[in-house]
Amino acid sequence: MRLALLTHEPLHPPTGGGSAEALYLAREFVRRGHDVHVFCPAVPEAERLERDLGVRLHPFTLWRMGRYASLRSLKYLLYPLFLERLVARVARETRFDLLFSQHAISAVAAGRLKRRLGAALVMNQLDYLTGFMETWPAWLMPRPLLALLMRYELSLPRRFGADRVLTVSDALADRVAATGFPRERIQSVYYGYDSALFPFDAAAVAARGDDPPVVVMHGSFDHHHLGPIALEAVAHVRAERPDTVFRFVGQPTDTLRSFLEAARKRGAGGGVECPGFVPYREMARHLAGASVGIVPYEASAGVHCAFVAKVVEYLALGLPVVCTALEGIQRYFPDEPLIRYARFEGGHFGEQILAWLRTPLAERRKMSAPASLRVARELDWNVICRRAADAVEDAQAAHNRGPTRESRDLPMNHAG
Repeated sequence: MRLALLTHEPLHPPTGGGSAEALYLAREFVRRGHDVHVFCPAVPEAERLERDLGVRLHPFTLWRMGRYASLRSLKYLLYPLFLERLVARVARETRFDLLFSQHAISAVAAGRLKRRLGAALVMNQLDYLTGFMETWPAWLMPRPLLALLMRYELSLPRRFGADRVLTVSDALADRVAATGFPRERIQSVYYGYDSALFPFDAAAVAARGDDPPVVVMHGSFDHHHLGPIALEAVAHVRAERPDTVFRFVGQPTDTLRSFLEAARKRGAGGGVECPGFVPYREMARHLAGASVGIVPYEASAGVHCAFVAKVVEYLALGLPVVCTALEGIQRYFPDEPLIRYARFEGGHFGEQILAWLRTPLAERRKMSAPASLRVARELDWNVICRRAADAVEDAQAAHNRGPTRESRDLPMNHAG
């Protein structure tokens, strides 16, 4: 089939979060013999990337996109309109059999194009984007507006009559189904990692020590990543173990800078390392020597629907994990010995970190290999992408057979 892959993130290089997946999906689609056209923000060395992947790139160039771009939220709101126009312009000469959207932002454009192009539509919902905004200050995201946006995002599959919806977690799948979208056309594919870039190294695990303890976190550092829970946890740990080093690996955002200043005022700002942004290919070496990996997310609908990449990558390296009680992660890993879940309270989160540091190193090492083997078996990108591509091909076949009664009953509101 000829497939249009729509995304609001550059195809390469990955910048974190869901951005890593699109590259592996494109490779899997090409491997299966499909003609893949990628509509995304401009990327460096586009011609070389096209040759290496075997895809056709159609870059969006009206303004700079990216999770660290200025006026990001406004650009995200406007992007679907202009992305729709870009795809429609190409579609005048190139007929697409299927539209595949990454994230809710591109799902708006793909949904509006579905009937216009007569193509099948698969929405890959990698998060509940507006749900994360529950942790934003009210002055930045007024609550009545947020409630409207959250309902709109969950309604996208039903609103546009998607042929199939892929979700990043069972928690998100349940919320999409609750809007009335047929549950049998929703499939959780979860979120993966590249086992070649995050290899389990038994020698490195054996060499880990707590002299000093290193607690690591990596990511994009938005409001939901570093809030009161993380701040109280750092203070709690350093009060008992002042030698503990906290390493924050990622772009030095305003949120990270504010967090570090708040920690300094609490008297807990010592022993902090901030290496800055690290390319995806190099992340493992910044994590592998740590004692504990943390996910101190604040509670929101967004984080409960997430399948946090951090957790998967920590487990791949055999790192003990402390994570707030996120629904999506707990449902997939209810009994993983290498994860300790904390209440959404900074003191309790800090105590779980200390509990790992009190656990003898030999016990931690014993848990590492089984956890790493499980995520390699179940969540390597090759596994995730095969699962997703199977669902896409099934959706295309069903589309070719004609609409089911359920799909005829779904509304098609292109006005949004």
